[in-house]
Amino acid sequence: MKILITGGAGFIGSALIRHIIKNTNDEVCNLDKLTYAGNLNSLIEASSSKRYQFELADICDANKLNEIFESFQPDVIMHLAAESHVDRSIDGPDQFIKTNILGTYTLLEASLKYWLSLPVEQKSNFRFHHISTDEVYGDLEITDELFTEKTPYSPSSPYSASKASSDHLVRAWHKTFNLPVVITNCSNNYGPYHFPEKLIPLTILNAIHGKPLPVYGNGMQIRDWLYVEDHAKALYLVAKEGSIGETYNIGGHNEKTNIEVVKTICKWLDKLVPEKLNGKESFQELIEFVTDRPGHDQRYAINAQKIERELGWLPEETFETGIEKTVHWYLNNQQWWLDILDGSYVDQRLGLTSAR
Repeated sequence: MKILITGGAGFIGSALIRHIIKNTNDEVCNLDKLTYAGNLNSLIEASSSKRYQFELADICDANKLNEIFESFQPDVIMHLAAESHVDRSIDGPDQFIKTNILGTYTLLEASLKYWLSLPVEQKSNFRFHHISTDEVYGDLEITDELFTEKTPYSPSSPYSASKASSDHLVRAWHKTFNLPVVITNCSNNYGPYHFPEKLIPLTILNAIHGKPLPVYGNGMQIRDWLYVEDHAKALYLVAKEGSIGETYNIGGHNEKTNIEVVKTICKWLDKLVPEKLNGKESFQELIEFVTDRPGHDQRYAINAQKIERELGWLPEETFETGIEKTVHWYLNNQQWWLDILDGSYVDQRLGLTSAR
């Protein structure tokens, strides 16, 4: 099988590519614009494989998309390219509208044109897998309620609104043009190779540098945490076996408050990093509560029974095992994040055109 993955140099995309190259015989074309969070250093394990190729491209560039479709001839599209940081969407929504809405539209049009040109057998096996987020569903009250695939959309931020829009576009191209699609909506991901602006890596790296650990509001916001390698396995499974036109929620079965997450990280760092800066006895002393961000949803929680029932998927990692692995990874892979913090990883994008 030949799989075209958009946004494959990002956090989830790179985990997906590493999983495919390591565990299958499929070919992968990674199409990525290499914006600030795109990092080819996350793909060193996969890049030496003859079944992997990289294309520097923007999903808003219709001509380039058509060229890649023609040359690679994919059987499956897995669309992960997106702007994804809520705080950045509040500061500047424009790029979120361009990438997440207009980019998805452009990719859908290129995919439809390509799909219509395929021979009958290839056409029947083709699918467009759109990867989205649980944030499109909005906020949950502090009850036992869970997001299901039937939960009405109620996005709260420019980011989640742009992702909701892209979900609607994908469904419309299926209903109107019969493009064979599947959609997945996931809970909060964490794990190795996560860009340092997100809560878990930011907490780890700030702590070991003796910097404050910022926590929004009172830290009681609840998220369902999904280990990224579990997510990658689920995505591949849906791409191969999911039913056309269906949506699958993917969750980690790990609801935690933000303050609980930060304290758990501090607990592991207290064990693993005996030397603390600034005379602190525990990394928890670095926790600082800061002004809550606008429109901050209180709780997300996924009901993932459908993907378990229909495809047999369950997460393998608990939050406790996953966070231990994550903390160990950041402590043992300093060069990866040091290149990000000092800006040197940006050099990989300078002068880069296309590599195979």
